[in-house]
Amino acid sequence: MKLAHAVLAAAAALTLVQLTGCAVARDQQTVGSYIDDAAITTRVKARMAEDKTVSAMSINVETLKGTVQLSGFAKSAEERSAAERLARSTPGVQAVRNDIVVR
Repeated sequence: MKLAHAVLAAAAALTLVQLTGCAVARDQQTVGSYIDDAAITTRVKARMAEDKTVSAMSINVETLKGTVQLSGFAKSAEERSAAERLARSTPGVQAVRNDIVVR
């Protein structure tokens, strides 16, 4: 009987460790969500690198739960708007926060 309790306790502990290991950071997001966000960030940066009006090196892109946050510096309001437009039109993006500053 003690062996059955020990096996059940070990199984419960292992399950608890595996479930808590699925989060990247406490109360932040799951590993799958983190990977999806990383893919969105990569797609947005790639689109900016292909676009001649947007300086991909001056604009930072971060994604959390499908919301893309743009930050950094743009040379004009047109570049700032183009960066936001590219991000909004990227598959998987649910929302965009544009914190780009025009110099």
